[in-house]
Amino acid sequence: MLRTASGPALFAALLAIAAPSSAAAPVTPYGGLPTAYSYVALADMALASPIVLAADIADAIPIKDQAGVPTGKTRYYIDAEVKALISGHADLPLHVTYQVDIPADPRSKKAKLKGVPVLLLAATTATPGMLRLIGPDAQVPRTPENEARIRAILAAAVAPDAPPVITGITRAFHVAGTLPGESETQIFVRTADARPISLNILRRPGEKPRWAVALTELVDASAAPPPPDSLLWYRLACGLPRQLPDAAVDGQAPADADAARADYALVLAGLGTCRAA
Repeated sequence: MLRTASGPALFAALLAIAAPSSAAAPVTPYGGLPTAYSYVALADMALASPIVLAADIADAIPIKDQAGVPTGKTRYYIDAEVKALISGHADLPLHVTYQVDIPADPRSKKAKLKGVPVLLLAATTATPGMLRLIGPDAQVPRTPENEARIRAILAAAVAPDAPPVITGITRAFHVAGTLPGESETQIFVRTADARPISLNILRRPGEKPRWAVALTELVDASAAPPPPDSLLWYRLACGLPRQLPDAAVDGQAPADADAARADYALVLAGLGTCRAA
């Protein structure tokens, strides 16, 4: 015969059920470090980094002197075990050290970083084995997505057909078609290595405007907008000026110049914002 608890025994049983179990407490992956990085943020850092390496944090020691550390962060001296050199040329020891500012955890005086896998976007220093991160967010948690994105960015940057750095706009031409509402605009982009890039916008009656980017002198009929979160998209979204320079349409009829500006705005809207956050 089953008996039900009553009085103090019942109260104790209810407390046991309601009390959170320390064994069941959720474990925060990657030491609680933010893991979400945008494509722009990763590309900004990866393309500016002399070396990129994979490492595991072996120890993280809070620095006593926290002068100059941004509010809400704690500066750590990190010792990390090198797992792989992803890009760059450096004679690195098995362990490297560096300093990094990490968001402070109000629940703990010291972040639990030992064993956390990271990607370091850094430069070497005069001290052997000591690195300098190239930015405040350049210790990137080594999630599969972050590592795949960084490797893809670095590979695309050294490919023979890598899109060049954009430095401005040279000329823009707008030509009206034979039918009302039909037109074509071609915008020529200036690049750091003088390779050709052009933006081409077509308008047809009853159709949505279409635009494409060409990386050769000739416009390929199969040309299309760049895929989002690709190096070409990054070069365009982050390199193009926010409006068409007046010099680019100098000498054209006012109506054609205004149409070229509208088509350029269409391209910018299609690319979206270059946003690191």
